[in-house]
Amino acid sequence: MPADLTHLRNIGICAHIDAGKTTVSERILYYTGKNYKMGEVHEGTATMDFLQDEQERGITIQSAATTCPWTHNGRDYKINLIDTPGHVDFTIEVERSLRVLDGAVAVFDGKEGVEAQSETVWRQADRYRVPRLCFINKMDKLGASFDFSFETIKTRLGANAIAIQYPMGTGPEHKGIIDLITMRAFFFEGDKGEVVRETAIPEEFAETAKAWRHTLEEKAAEMDESLMDKYLQEQPLTEAEIRGSLRRGVIDRKCNPVLCGAALRNIGIQALLDAVIDFLPCPTDRSDVEGTDPQDKDVKLTRPHDPDAPFSALVFKVVSDQHGDLTYMRVYSGRLSKGTRLLNPGNGKRENASRIFEMHAQNRLPLEEVTAGNIVAVVGIKDSYTGDTLCDQDKPIILERMHFPEPVISMSIEPKTTEDKRKLSDALSTIRREDPSFRYTYDDETQQTIISGMGELHLDIITTKLRRDMKIGVEVGKPKVSYREAITKKVSDVRGLFKKQTGGRGQFGDCVITIEPFTAEQAAAEELDFEDSIAFENGIVGGVIPKEFIPSIEYGVRQTAITGVKFGYPLINVKVTLTYGSYHDVDSSQVAFEQAGRIALQEAVDRAGPQLLEPIMKVVVTVPNEYLGNITGDISSRRGMIIDTEDRAVVKLVTAEIPLSELFGYTTSIRGMSQGRASATMEFLEYRAMPAGLMKEMLEGKNAEKAGKK
Repeated sequence: MPADLTHLRNIGICAHIDAGKTTVSERILYYTGKNYKMGEVHEGTATMDFLQDEQERGITIQSAATTCPWTHNGRDYKINLIDTPGHVDFTIEVERSLRVLDGAVAVFDGKEGVEAQSETVWRQADRYRVPRLCFINKMDKLGASFDFSFETIKTRLGANAIAIQYPMGTGPEHKGIIDLITMRAFFFEGDKGEVVRETAIPEEFAETAKAWRHTLEEKAAEMDESLMDKYLQEQPLTEAEIRGSLRRGVIDRKCNPVLCGAALRNIGIQALLDAVIDFLPCPTDRSDVEGTDPQDKDVKLTRPHDPDAPFSALVFKVVSDQHGDLTYMRVYSGRLSKGTRLLNPGNGKRENASRIFEMHAQNRLPLEEVTAGNIVAVVGIKDSYTGDTLCDQDKPIILERMHFPEPVISMSIEPKTTEDKRKLSDALSTIRREDPSFRYTYDDETQQTIISGMGELHLDIITTKLRRDMKIGVEVGKPKVSYREAITKKVSDVRGLFKKQTGGRGQFGDCVITIEPFTAEQAAAEELDFEDSIAFENGIVGGVIPKEFIPSIEYGVRQTAITGVKFGYPLINVKVTLTYGSYHDVDSSQVAFEQAGRIALQEAVDRAGPQLLEPIMKVVVTVPNEYLGNITGDISSRRGMIIDTEDRAVVKLVTAEIPLSELFGYTTSIRGMSQGRASATMEFLEYRAMPAGLMKEMLEGKNAEKAGKK
C-alpha cells in the first residue's frame, strides 16, 4: 500500500453499453503489467468479465475491482480500478461504485457520441460529485467522428468539455493521436500497441491541431485568473500551466478533459493512464468525508483522508462466496489490520475483519493491513451490507448512505420440489444481500414468491443464477409491472384513533394528520427526509402527544405506505404532517400510536383522491430510415409519445416515452419490424398517472387473479 496518498488513484470506467468500457479496462491491465495476455470481450476471455453470464452474453453484469501499477514521469503510482456495467438493468453496480470512487473515466462510442445510458451514468456521477475525464473510444469505427462526439458531450451532458487530444484519422484510417498540450503526435506500434512512438505533428493535421490548441489555451485561461492576463497579452501558456489549470478544474468539477483512441486496436490507452495521473484527484484532493453522529443525526462529523485518523469505511458491495462472504469497502480514514474488531454504528453490531484482500477481478492478494484511501475486500463481516458504515468502536460515525433505485418490474417464482422450496428462501436472501436493487416478497393471498428488479434482463440473470449456480428448480411467471399509489389533493384534519379495552390495561393512541402531494424537490427545499418518497413532519405544539410517541406514529405511517394503502402498491410522493392528537396517561403506548398512524393514513388517502401511477421508460430506438414508419407507428400503438427524432448518418435515433407495461419483449418485436436492423435501449424515467379506464381494467384483472388463486 502506498504510504503517500498522492500516488494513489481510485477510478471507475463507466459508459453506455457497447462503448468499450471493458476493452479499455483490459488494455489498462495489459499495459500496467497486471496481465500478460490481453482479454477480449468478444472471445469471452476478459479478466474483468469473469462471470459465466458475462462471458456468454458479452456484457458486464457486475462491477469488478482490480489494482494495477503505473509509472508516470519516473514516479510510481497505484490505480484502484472498477469496471462497471453499461446496461441500465445493472445501474446499481454503477451507483455503488461511483459512491466510493475519487474519479471516473467516461467512455463514449466515437460514432454514436453520448447515448442514453451515458446520460444516466453522468447524472449519477454528478450526484456523488465525482470528477471525470472523457475518452472517445472506437475512433477506428467506420463513421466515427471526434468533432460530433465532442459536441454531444457539450450539448447533451452540459459538460465543459476541453479537448486535450485529437485523432489522426478516423475509421480504418485512424493511426494515432495528437497531444494538444505538448503539440506532439503519438503512434502506438508493436504487436499490441506497447511501443509508443512520439513524433512531430504530421503536416496534414498541423492546422487542425493549431486551432484546437488555441481553444485549449483559452479554456485553461478561463479557469485561472493569473493565466487569463497572460492569455490576453497573447503570450503562450506553458505545458505546466495548462496541466495545472486543468487539474484544478477537474477536481473542482468545472471541466472535463476529452481524450480519444481505439482500445480494440490498442491506440491511446497509455496516454489515458497518464491523464488519469495528471488530472484525476488522489484521495487527499477530495474534501474530508462527511457523516453524522449515530446518537444524534443532527450532529455532523468529518473524517480526514489520513491513516492516523480514527478508522472509517463504507461497505459498497457484498459478494457471496463459499469460503465466506467478501465485503468490499472503501477505507476513508485510519488503518485496518486483519483480525481487528469494528463497529457497524447503523445496527450496533460488532464485526471482525478476519482477513483482508486486495482484489484483482476474481483473484485475491492477502494483506496484513490497509490504510486510508484504499479499496479492499474483507472476509469475516456478518451483519453489514451495501451502504453500511464500519468504524472504530470508540469513535463512531455514520457515513452518507447510497441511493438505491426502486424496482420497476416483478414476476412470480415457484419452487418445483419440496427440496427446492427449502433452499429458495436462503438463495433469495443471498442475492438480495449482494444486490440491493433486487427485492422479493411472499404474497399470502396468492401463496407466491414475487421477485422484483430493474428490468427483464435483470430478472433473467437472477433466475439463471438460481437454476444454474444454486441448483434450484424454479418456474417463473410472466413479468409484471411495479405500480405505485399516489394522491391527487390535499386533505386536512384526518383523525386516526386506536382504542382498545380488553380488561386490565387498554390501548389508546390518537393522532390527527394532514396529507398532500409532495415531490423530492419540495422535500429538499424544506430539508425533510424523503425516504421511500414519503415526507413526515411533526407539527405538534404544546405536548398534546408526548414526543416519545411521535416516532411510533411516523413508523406506522411509513410501514402502511410501503405495503400500499388503497390498491396494494407502495404509496409515494406524499407529505404527512402530524398536527394534533391526544394520549392517555396509562393506556397510551408506542404500539397504540403506531396503529393510530396506520388508521389515519388509510382514512386520509381514501379522501385524497387515490390514483395509480405506472412506470414510464425513456426508450431510444436506432432504426434505418426505411423502417422509421414501422417503428413510430408501433410506438403510438404502445401508448408511447415520441419526444425527438434525430438524423445520424443513414439511421434515425427516435427518443420516446413509453409505459413499461407496453414494453415486454420490445427488443424482439422491433427486430422483427426491421429485418433485425433496429435496436433499442431503455431506462426508467418517472412514474405517471395511469389512464382511469386502464386503471379500472388492471385492478379488476388483479382482483380476479387473486380470487382464482384462493
